[in-house]
Amino acid sequence: MLNMDFSKQCVIHWDEQDWLASPLAGVWRKALEREAAEHGHVTSIVKYEANSYFNEHLHPLGEEIFVLEGTFSDETGNFGPGTYIRNPPGSKHKPFSKEGCIIFVKLNQFNPDDSESLRVDTHKADWHQGAGNLQVMPLHNFLGHNTALVKWPANEVFQPHRHMGGEEIFVISGEFIDEHGSYPKYTWLRSPHNSQHFPRVEKETLILVKTGHLPS
Repeated sequence: MLNMDFSKQCVIHWDEQDWLASPLAGVWRKALEREAAEHGHVTSIVKYEANSYFNEHLHPLGEEIFVLEGTFSDETGNFGPGTYIRNPPGSKHKPFSKEGCIIFVKLNQFNPDDSESLRVDTHKADWHQGAGNLQVMPLHNFLGHNTALVKWPANEVFQPHRHMGGEEIFVISGEFIDEHGSYPKYTWLRSPHNSQHFPRVEKETLILVKTGHLPS
């Protein structure tokens, strides 16, 4: 098990981890949280070398993907950077990449009744005005578990706030900052239920945010 105590704050800077080989040649991973070696609850950054593939596999409790670099593909299409993908519980696919790609992946973390399949090109979806000067792009909601992109303009300071149901952040670009530290591109943060912080940025920053999904 790795980082599976959801009552603890967790921060991982991706450049401080080595790529680890997967069971398939040309596919590499950096585990962020993991219940077991090849099954169960997993959050990771995955790299496909050019012309690499993964065997067809089942998603017992769903799969969530955000494409960071390159083109990720499966039987449903080809997906470039900024694509948000949800494969519901019980789905399966055989993913591959012709040019190579890097993706952020969350496996087996859906509610069993969350059956929505999604393919969202976030370069074409609409932004909504959030608190302060933030812009928010809602991506998915199910029973209070929210996923969204949040765009921070340079030098934005947000009000101190508490995370009921926890908060998980993946920094896609820029640098996210709070009183505990600074978090550059591809940093992953998990804050437990009822935690709080006072976030800000100094340069334009884009983050993928999940809230309300961690146990109280």
